[in-house]
Amino acid sequence: IDKDALDAQVKERKIQEAAEKAQHEKFAHDMKKNDKLMCLLEERQKNEIKDLNRAITEFQKNFQKPETRREFDLNDPQALKKDRPARVSDSDPRCTVSGMQKFMGEDLNYAQRMKFQKEQLREWSLQQQKDWKNALADQKLADDLYDKFRIELDRKIMEEQRKEEESRRIVCTATKNFNRIQAAELDHKNELEKAQKIKDDMDEITCLLRGDFLSENPDQAIGPLGKHHVLVDRWKGMNQEQLMAIRQFQKEQALEKLRVKEQERQRDAEWDRQRLQAARAQLLWERHRQRQNRVQRRDLDVVNAELCQEQKAKNIYLKEEEYSNIPTDKYYSQFNTTTR
Repeated sequence: IDKDALDAQVKERKIQEAAEKAQHEKFAHDMKKNDKLMCLLEERQKNEIKDLNRAITEFQKNFQKPETRREFDLNDPQALKKDRPARVSDSDPRCTVSGMQKFMGEDLNYAQRMKFQKEQLREWSLQQQKDWKNALADQKLADDLYDKFRIELDRKIMEEQRKEEESRRIVCTATKNFNRIQAAELDHKNELEKAQKIKDDMDEITCLLRGDFLSENPDQAIGPLGKHHVLVDRWKGMNQEQLMAIRQFQKEQALEKLRVKEQERQRDAEWDRQRLQAARAQLLWERHRQRQNRVQRRDLDVVNAELCQEQKAKNIYLKEEEYSNIPTDKYYSQFNTTTR
C-alpha cells in the first residue's frame, strides 16, 4: 500500500472540502446580505407608498373637499336640513293661492295646542309610570306566591319519584330473576334442539351419501318404458358407447371439414391461376399498344419534320420571288428614305 499517496489524497480531499465549505459560507453570507438588503428595500418601498397615500389623502382633504365640487348640491347629505320648509308662517309671502300651502279654516293656535298636548302627554306618562309600578308590585307578589307553590309541588313530585323508583327497583329485581330463569330454560331448550338438529343432519348426510344422487348411479336415469327412455332430471352423463359414437361422429365431421377446405383451396388456386393469366395477357396487350403508339408517334414526328422543312423552303422561295419583282425606282426611293 502506498501510504504517502493515500495521505496526499486525504490531505487534498480535506483541502477541497475546506475550500467548498468556505465557498458555501461565502454564498450563505452573500444570501443573508442580499436578503437583508431586499428587506430594507421592501420596507423603504412600503414607507414610500404609505407616505404617497398619506400625501394624496391630505391633498384631497385640503384641496378637494366635497363641498367645493360643482355637483355637491345634488349629493349634499345635509340638503334637507338646509332647505327651508314650504311654509314658515301663515304670513309667508311664498304661500300663494297656487302653492296650496294655506287654506281657510286652519288652526292658528298651533303653539297653545302643542303646549296643551305636551302637558297632557306628561300627565299620561306619569299615570302610566304609576300603573306600571303597581303592575310590577302585583307581578312580584304573584311571582312569590307562584315560587312557593312550585317549591311545594316540587317537594311532592320528588316524594312521588322516590316512591316510584323504589317500586321500580322491586319490579326490576323480580323481572331480573324471572328473566334469569327464562334464560336458563331457553339455553336448555336450545341445547336439546341443537343436539336433535345435529342428529337429523347426520342422518340426512348419511342418507345422501348412500343415495343414488351423490353416488351418481347411471341406472337411476333409466325410465320405466325401457333403456332408451331417459329421465332428464336424473341423467348423470353418457356411457362409454355413447361417448365413442359421438367421438367417431366428430372425427367424420372433422374429415369432411378438411375435405371441404381442400376443395375450396383447390378452387381458390384455380381462380388465382386464371386471374394471373388474365393479368399477364392484359399486361402483354398494354405493352403491345404502347409499342404501336411509340411507332406511330415516331412516324408522325418524321412526317411533321418533313412538312416543316418543306414549309421553310417554300417560305424562302416566296421571299426571293418577292424581292426579285420589286422595281428599281421604288427600291432606290425606299433606300433613300431609310438612309435619311
